[in-house]
Amino acid sequence: MHLGSGSVVPSRTEFTPTGSPRPSRPGQIDPGLIEGIAGGADPSVVSEMSHASAAALLDRVHHSADPQVVERVLTLVDREGVDMIAELWSRSEPDSLPGIMWRLYTLRSWMRRDRDLISRLWRLGEPVATAASAIAGVDQAPTEADITHTADSILAGAFTGDFAVALERASAFVDVVAQGLRVEARHMVRQAEAKAGSETATAADLAEAHVMRSRSAKLMHTAGNLIATSKDFRHGAQLWRRGKLD
Repeated sequence: MHLGSGSVVPSRTEFTPTGSPRPSRPGQIDPGLIEGIAGGADPSVVSEMSHASAAALLDRVHHSADPQVVERVLTLVDREGVDMIAELWSRSEPDSLPGIMWRLYTLRSWMRRDRDLISRLWRLGEPVATAASAIAGVDQAPTEADITHTADSILAGAFTGDFAVALERASAFVDVVAQGLRVEARHMVRQAEAKAGSETATAADLAEAHVMRSRSAKLMHTAGNLIATSKDFRHGAQLWRRGKLD
């Protein structure tokens, strides 16, 4: 996820996770399975495997008290690589279990990689603690370490706690970061207008103002993608509580 890149994929984009239908060791990918998918397997077969693997992974950890099992699942993307994981889950719809799990893993990866940026955006989007802070479990002015801890705790909660609550935490977190992006984008527009509207504005000032407006538009686009992802998380929580997320 990079600002303006749309890496936090909106609601209807493709997504996918990992694993063989019944992994004997959670967090380990069957290379043969991945090769088969990459080779152009029947879409219905891919869909069946993505749903089966997501359900098996979640069920395996829910019934395990072994912290090493939980750790292997949490660090799945770190060890296997996001591209390999994406082969199976990234094409799943956002209102499906594999689609939602892919989004959770992607969110964790982004939060850990860009924790300095995200901590700053959180402070912009949530200058005063609100219900979002309580739901997401984030301090009013989080440090980079706080962001990393939150990333892990949201994903861990999905496997070891109430799955719907974990999705609601993810949604609240993403909403605040999106708001931070909007605040920054609006500030950038004001700067551009001041620079371009100055009586002493030069050609260079006008060119810089144009660049700032372009960057602002990209920030707003990324914020929109985040809001769509947040809605996916909230909808997923509702489906899970009704027993309809599979």
